[in-house]
Amino acid sequence: MASIVVLRGDGIGPEVVEEGLKVLAAAGRRYRIALTMQEALLGGAAIDATGDPLPPETLERAGTADAILLGAVGGPKWDAVPREQRPEQGLLRLRQALVLYANLRPVRVLPPLLDVSPLKRDVIDGADFIIVRELTGGLYYGTPRGIEKRGEEERAIDTLSYTTSEIARIARLAFQAAAGRRRKVTSVDKANVLSSSQLWRRVVARVAEDFPEVSLDHLYVDNCAMQIIRNPRQFDVILTENMFGDILSDEAAVIVGSIGLLPSASLGTAGGLYEPIHGSATDLVGRGQANPIGTILSVALLLRYSLRQHEAAAAVEHAVAAVLEQGYRTPDIAQPGTEVVGTQRMGDLIVRAVEG
Repeated sequence: MASIVVLRGDGIGPEVVEEGLKVLAAAGRRYRIALTMQEALLGGAAIDATGDPLPPETLERAGTADAILLGAVGGPKWDAVPREQRPEQGLLRLRQALVLYANLRPVRVLPPLLDVSPLKRDVIDGADFIIVRELTGGLYYGTPRGIEKRGEEERAIDTLSYTTSEIARIARLAFQAAAGRRRKVTSVDKANVLSSSQLWRRVVARVAEDFPEVSLDHLYVDNCAMQIIRNPRQFDVILTENMFGDILSDEAAVIVGSIGLLPSASLGTAGGLYEPIHGSATDLVGRGQANPIGTILSVALLLRYSLRQHEAAAAVEHAVAAVLEQGYRTPDIAQPGTEVVGTQRMGDLIVRAVEG
């Protein structure tokens, strides 16, 4: 019996998670996967209910689950909350507490959506790569940090810190992923400026020696940002630190046509957390227009990585592709001649395709 903790979160999170759960249940029925679901609070919803973006009960449930499915956290409602109490801090604390140090963000252009992207078809056709992002180090966690008053001036401090072991473990995972793909790792840093990147580059090169069948090249982050748009087909596995990975994976959404399409998996020593890469999109709440595909593809990653149900994962991915091939679109990816459907209808169509 696989235990799933459901964190619906804020904004459109509850809406897209509901569709993801429908698809997960359909895959469970078809492939006879026994599932138990347990709800918990995270982010703004948790602040409203308990005053804490990560209540102890949520952390306890998440720590014993086989996998966690998350919608999104945050929104303008909590902008005035002190930094350490903001909704996003709940997610950062959860990642750190569960040692979810590796974030995998696959970027693959689906043939039915080749003309959705603002980039030319001949640039993106065949693009298929994974961004492997270090998730529990760097600027988001470094200390000291904060804003201090100096007379009439204020001074803000953020610390970008990495250790050899933190870099080595994420690099090893990236090389392992590349070994099962096209055997190429592109490590992204800013080694011409940052000491942390100089250490990053040295450690990654050392790990590469254990994977002689995988090629390694290095790119500065600004060049990589340009190359992702210029020629995304050149990439197989992109390895990078926390903030660079956050920015580059959002940029990569341009390739597939919408940030609502991209899933992610956050992995560590046990379990895993699965979520779309988009935010809470509070302007779409209650309108039934949010794209649930990023969440549904995150369910596929959950099935693959945490439950080891590879056939079920592939069935979900094939179902998404089939529904898009039939011409159904949510508003963010609508094209002339396609049928525009809402959040719930898209979920229902994918459920039907999973069921066969």
